[in-house]
This record gives sequence, structure tokens and C-alpha cells, in this order.
Amino acid sequence: MTLIVNEPLKVALGRESLNDGWPEAAVPEPAPRLTELAGWGHYPVVQGYERRSEDLESLTRDAVLTRGLGRSYGDSSLPPPGRHVVAGSPLADRLLAFDPAAGIVRVEAGFALMNLNRLFYSRGWFTPVTPGTHYVTVGGMVAADVHGKNHHVAGCFGEHVRCLRMRVADGRIIECSDRHERELFRATLGGMGLTGHLLEVEFQMERIASPWIWQESEQVRDFESALEALQAAGKEWPYTVLWSDLLAGGAKLGRGLLMKSRWAQPHEAPAAPPRWHRAPALPVFLPSWLLQPWMVAIGSALNYWKHGARRRAGIVHPETCFYPLDVVREWNRLYGRRGFTQYQAVLPGPHSHPRQRRFIETLRARGGKVFLCVIKDCGPEGKGMLSFPKPGISYALDIPIDGDTQALVDALNDVVAAEGGRVYLAKDAFTRAEHFRAMEPRLDAWNTVRRAWDPGGRLKSAQSIRLLGDRA
Repeated sequence: MTLIVNEPLKVALGRESLNDGWPEAAVPEPAPRLTELAGWGHYPVVQGYERRSEDLESLTRDAVLTRGLGRSYGDSSLPPPGRHVVAGSPLADRLLAFDPAAGIVRVEAGFALMNLNRLFYSRGWFTPVTPGTHYVTVGGMVAADVHGKNHHVAGCFGEHVRCLRMRVADGRIIECSDRHERELFRATLGGMGLTGHLLEVEFQMERIASPWIWQESEQVRDFESALEALQAAGKEWPYTVLWSDLLAGGAKLGRGLLMKSRWAQPHEAPAAPPRWHRAPALPVFLPSWLLQPWMVAIGSALNYWKHGARRRAGIVHPETCFYPLDVVREWNRLYGRRGFTQYQAVLPGPHSHPRQRRFIETLRARGGKVFLCVIKDCGPEGKGMLSFPKPGISYALDIPIDGDTQALVDALNDVVAAEGGRVYLAKDAFTRAEHFRAMEPRLDAWNTVRRAWDPGGRLKSAQSIRLLGDRA
């Protein structure tokens, strides 16, 4: 099959659109620069050497890790301590090929999901799996093996990846897939960039009926009824997500809003395609003490009551459905320079099992201040050897960092490990090595593949030092 890039796509892929506002004169030099690096949670913050260039092949020759747009929350995209260079991929952002009949796309690893969406929405295609932000690179989507609101029907992004072009630790550039170097391919899906530097990704897009979303939403009164409603919705809807209020007390604990979505049919959708939102940026870090639990609790209650008891239904913008937090860029500055962590764990089903309530009760008993809780259904485990989801329920908790954060994460990890769950490496900043090993029975098999391709341990990150015992 021949892949092509047709002329209209070439026009749409001008350098200005792909670099998200970088003037040509401001493109960083390839030489590594000492700069402040952090994940999206702004914890930890390190001084590291990052080098950027459009030539990802040369850029990765002596780098220990490739870093995309920095939207992993913790330390997975940060270099280990010392004078290590990370390769920044966002300037390697070309769309290389597209088959308009089959919907197969090949891009450089630094290609941003936002640009993919803006090119293909109106052409009737969408990425089969999307995380909760479009400010991510396709290479980062592979490294984290991202999942979305449709995991119960579509699995992780890696299920739709056809092949990868990558530079392995000894400098060779190879292509891998389920047909060639299968173990390396599957170890790279969700391998957090530790099996090689991703250069190009080829994957299958999803055909969509229209570029608009039909969404229904409803109130759920408490934690148990919320999980019950989420499970029922997943049997009929491809995209489901539950916003849950864990700051409310008593019988109101876990009340929230259930959102159910699908692509609108042409007769339901507006004739014109959606116009893209221009998101303002939060210009400065707010003081860390400013955002208080009582303020968030009031906002959550107002949001719940504003919705009302009746079920709402109608057309919504795809950005509203998939990327509600992207309406403000740099929204992580709300938490101040002290930062926050997003603790995300999956617990095995069923939804009614006491382990779900036990997890929430542990969180409450430890005084966890959860400013945002998003709950999703997870379907079967994917092909990625360290991919996060497994059948059950995923909890994503935004928690401001304070002196009790480590103890809180330890207590939650005790429950998760004991109940057969695991944490999401793309979000993690506090899990201890012993907890991760207890959660992850696949780790030895993954390490075997990793060391077969990198026996000297050249590829590493701050997270791999913390969790996997790598040498700095």
C-alpha cells in the first residue's frame, strides 16, 4: 500500500502552524542548554540539559531520553541527576504520510495531537484514542500508551499503532511492529521512553460521522450510585467519564456528573465544522496557599447544582468533550510553585466490590485533599508490556503537594497493591520502588526485553532511577 501526503495537507502543514507560534528566528539551537525542566505537576523541578532540533535522528545520538511537550505529571520525562542530555522532540513535527482511503497516518514523534486534530477533524478522521489534553506529542502518546474515555471499547493508543521507527541504545535505527521485533515493539508501548528513542509513528485513524459530539450528562447522588451508572453507561456509549466530588462529606461523598458521548450523526450536527478555541494562558504562578479546599468544595457544589437534576443532551464542541481543561493554557499554575500530583490508579472490578469504597475511605482517612477526581471504565489489558489499564475502574486524583503527600500516596499504594491494581507511570511522582514491584508482575519480563536492547543501561530517566533501580 502506498502512503501519500496530498497537496491540501501540505498547505495545512506550514511550519508556523506546527511550531505553535515559534517564529523561525526563535527556533532553539541544537546545542544542549541548561534549563529548568518539570512535569505538568511542576514536581519535581530539575536543572537539566535539553536539546531541540528538527533533526530527531541527530538529536538522539547521545541523549538518555526523549522528551515531548512535558505533559507527563511527574518525573518520567526528566533526566536523571547529573549532566545528562534529553532530546526535545517538538520541532520534529512533520506529517510524513497519509492514506486517505485507509486512514493510516505516519508522523514524526514530535507531531502534536492538537495539530493532528485540527488537520483531520473536518476530513472525517480522529485519533482512535485520545488523552485528556491535546498538548501532547504522538511519541509521548506511545511512550505512555495513553488511554481515554473510550478504553472500555477501544483500548489504549498502542492497540492502533502499526509500527515504530526508533533509535535503540547502541545507535541503530530500526523499525519494529507486531511482525518485526515484536517484543521490542510491545515493550515500547507504555515503556516511558526507556526502550529507545521514538523517531516516527505509524497508526490507524478512526473514521467519524461528523466533527461534532453528541453528549448526554446527568447527576449522580453518591459514590455507589455513580459507579453503578458509569458501568451501565459503558454498555451503550463509546465515551464515558465520571466527575466525582470527593470533598463533599457524608451521604454526598462521591456525588458528581456522568458524561456520555458519541460522534454526532450528520443530521444531528451543525453544517459548519467546529471553530477552534483560542485558549488564554494563566500568566503567572498563583501563591501556593491561595487555592484552598473550601474554595474548591464550593465550586464543585455549584457545578453540581448548576447542572440540575434533569438529564441534559445535545451537541457539544469536541474540545469541550475531550479537552475541557485545555480551555486555559498553563492551568497547572493554579497550584503555585509547590505544585501538585495527579495520583492515578486502576482497581480491578467489579464496580460494586468493597475495594472501591476501601480505596476512597483510605483517601479520606488520610486527609487527602482531592481538588479534581475523574473516574473511568477500563477494558481488557492491552498489548503494551507495561501499559497501565486493566479491567476495572481508573481513579485520577489531583492533589496539591504538601508535607503529607508522600504518606498519603504510600497509604493509597498499600491498598492498590493489595487489591491487584497499579498506578499510571505517566502521572506518578511519589510511588516507591517496592510498591511498584508489588503492583507489577510484568516488570521482570519487560526488564528482560529492555536489557536485551540496552545492556549498558544508557537510556534512563529520573523516574527509572526512583522506581527501577537504574544508576544515575
